[in-house]
Amino acid sequence: MYELTKAVVELDHESVPSMVKDELAQGILVEEVIEKCRQGMEVIGIKFSEGEYYLPELIMAGEIFNSVLEIIRPVLAEADANTVGKIVLATVKDDIHDIGKNVFKGFAEANGFAVHDLGVDVAPEAIIDAIKNEKPDIVGLSCLLTSAFDSIENTILKINEAGVRDQVKIVIGGAPVSEDLKKWSGADAASRSAAEGVKLCKELMNGEGR
Repeated sequence: MYELTKAVVELDHESVPSMVKDELAQGILVEEVIEKCRQGMEVIGIKFSEGEYYLPELIMAGEIFNSVLEIIRPVLAEADANTVGKIVLATVKDDIHDIGKNVFKGFAEANGFAVHDLGVDVAPEAIIDAIKNEKPDIVGLSCLLTSAFDSIENTILKINEAGVRDQVKIVIGGAPVSEDLKKWSGADAASRSAAEGVKLCKELMNGEGR
């Protein structure tokens, strides 16, 4: 395990930002730095599911990852002012989990996407407004709760009813999502992995998929 990954797993909120800065100063690629942090977040998720970590640890992990994103955003902006596409991102209504969403956001930004993050527990109407105002290429819908599957279906239904479905590709993400959920909800792509999710976004931008 990388030292940075280990520091994330151990929730070392003081060391992680300084280690990220050191690695970037050494010329290590932003994508590699994010991947090390993502691996740490993945272990934290496992520890949470196994009852070793609890909600306070998850909240702290999210804060640590956000601090990493604050460090890398200026680096990304300086490295590449040209974006490959725009994503409107949200955790759907009735789900307040954001760690997976934030990990995906970091990966997407590291790969040249501009990300407009609407936050958690987002109503379909807010997502539709963002489609109209932000004119994204992709809408990313995140969930961690299986009880939020209905929200994913309802959000996509509302996007259809609003007449803006053809303007965007929709990617759903989160630990419980599946190809079956993709077909049931009417999404264009589904992924349980942040890295794979960004790969799918790139493919959709290139006219692949669906």
